[in-house]
Amino acid sequence: MANSFEKITLDNGLRMILSPLPAVRSVTAIVLCGAGSRYETKQTNGISHFLEHMFFKGTKKRPTASDISHALDEIGADYNAFTGKESTGYHIKCASQHLALVCDMLSDMLWNSKFDHQEIEKERGVIIEELNLYEDTPVRRVAEIYEQVLWGDQPLGWDIGGNKEVIRKVKREDFVGYIDQRYAPNNMVLSIAGNFKKGQALALAKKYFGHRQSHQVSGFAPVVETQRKPALKVIYKKTDQAHLVLGFRGLSIGHPDRYNAAVLATILGGGMSSRLFVNVREKRGLAYYVRADNESYLDTGTLVAAAGVDLRRIEEAISVVLAEFAQISKEKIEAKELNKAKEYIKGRVILSWEDSRTVAVSYGSDELLEGKVRTLDEELKRVDEVKAEDILRVAQFLFTASKLNLAVIGPFKDRTRFEKILRI
Repeated sequence: MANSFEKITLDNGLRMILSPLPAVRSVTAIVLCGAGSRYETKQTNGISHFLEHMFFKGTKKRPTASDISHALDEIGADYNAFTGKESTGYHIKCASQHLALVCDMLSDMLWNSKFDHQEIEKERGVIIEELNLYEDTPVRRVAEIYEQVLWGDQPLGWDIGGNKEVIRKVKREDFVGYIDQRYAPNNMVLSIAGNFKKGQALALAKKYFGHRQSHQVSGFAPVVETQRKPALKVIYKKTDQAHLVLGFRGLSIGHPDRYNAAVLATILGGGMSSRLFVNVREKRGLAYYVRADNESYLDTGTLVAAAGVDLRRIEEAISVVLAEFAQISKEKIEAKELNKAKEYIKGRVILSWEDSRTVAVSYGSDELLEGKVRTLDEELKRVDEVKAEDILRVAQFLFTASKLNLAVIGPFKDRTRFEKILRI
């Protein structure tokens, strides 16, 4: 179990988070960078995600994508990357004895990628097909539409995958320029978790990451929120099931009520005994999936319910979900339900933290986004401290008409039918 970590800052500003897990035989290294879609402009929307793909397409030392994949497959490594709105991460998990290769590989990809013209053209097609896939996958696409409703035409409201027209125009020099802008060591975190020797990890970090020079990195434009009444967006698409996301403007990552909001979301839609699952699916058969989540960014957030529902009964489904939001804002929950939600969160966290990758990603993300790391014990303690009166207070603050938003994908052309019922 991961309860301890050590933070070391190299001379060039790169932050290292070292998390020993002596009981495991694996190690995970992840490099996280303060890059993502909210750091882009209209002219570069999608470059963070495109660049993430290109880092796997060949370096000076490993000229082709297959050279990279063969080297990692030869040690049985599990490797991938992700792009978000506020961070991008590259992670490799392997047997402990291969940490040196992993650090070499990550450094090589980040600093020495070739960005070969032919590879760019091939990957351009891949990404456009990825965007097409998302457009044809309503269960995913509806969440992006919901964020457009929330934040509109500002970076936080843009799709992480990018704009197809931008993707079609990106050139090699755009990648190089973006790396120069954002991939500064002082805007990055190297997080290593698992079974490793501290001295070796520090030496590898200095060797492979200590040579880059730090430089000033721009911040992001704070989100502008001026909502005064419920808002919605309906996307017409011939589907056999309607997909919806209904939620409220929420809390930022560093907000003192973040754990209260997490428990609140769990009571509403975490697991098959949650209020939404029981009342929307089990009692009424309105949906196949229904869940609630609390999402936080650096300066804002949202608490949402998502569901795939019967086309003919979508108004009923929306009304039931809204009723659950309203009900939890009216009276304190009982101790039994509160404790169940807290134990659900703690159990899920404890299970996930038995994986060195989860530890590396969690600690690294904490450091990158907040400049501080929460241990597992601290996370569990903060969940335990949530009280029924906290849940009621946060619900009453969040669940108001002036914060209410809805996104729907389905064969609907009349938005007025949803406007009539979108009230709390």
